[in-house]
Amino acid sequence: MHDLQELLDNNARWAASITQQDPEFFAKLARQQSPEYLWIGCSDARVPANEIVGMLPGDLFVHRNVANVVLHTDLNCLSVIQYAVDVLKVKHILVTGHYGCGGVRAAMQDRQLGLIDGWLRTLRDLYYVHRHTLARLPSEEEQVDRLCELNVIQQVSNVAHTSIVQNAWHRGQALSIHGCIYGIKDGRWKSLDTNISSIEQLPAQYRLRPLE
Repeated sequence: MHDLQELLDNNARWAASITQQDPEFFAKLARQQSPEYLWIGCSDARVPANEIVGMLPGDLFVHRNVANVVLHTDLNCLSVIQYAVDVLKVKHILVTGHYGCGGVRAAMQDRQLGLIDGWLRTLRDLYYVHRHTLARLPSEEEQVDRLCELNVIQQVSNVAHTSIVQNAWHRGQALSIHGCIYGIKDGRWKSLDTNISSIEQLPAQYRLRPLE
């Protein structure tokens, strides 16, 4: 038997089910990609973007990495944001973390994991900034979960600080960035009430003038 036979069989059943519901679904999907949302989330296998928010393929443009980090040196993430904003004209960027994130937990510890230690360095910095507030929480799990929230809030800011997003606002393009978090224990996705939809919401030192 082929190593991937179970997955191939699952795919065949899934495709047949979708086609039964909407015979034109895949034909329409093949013609155009026009999502209104960009999802920036964690690579964790327990956090499937489309399923969480009840959307079908084509509804979400997705970027995932360990601990849903947005770095200004990460050309992969920035390229996804640029394509989503400039080409697809998405209206919403959903930065979504999740409680109990392993990457966040690792950034709070002194154990070496390898190459990923460099990737998580900004999370370690964030933990250091908030260490006294987090230490007042009664359990390690609560500390991890709160840092997961703080990480989302920071990444929302990082997205808004990019020239990609700010140039869209300068053009008058409708674009909002939202901070959200997912609970693996209960399956609930919620807003952290962290939303940025204009350059006026940014601190002055992060605002970029329009290109001349």
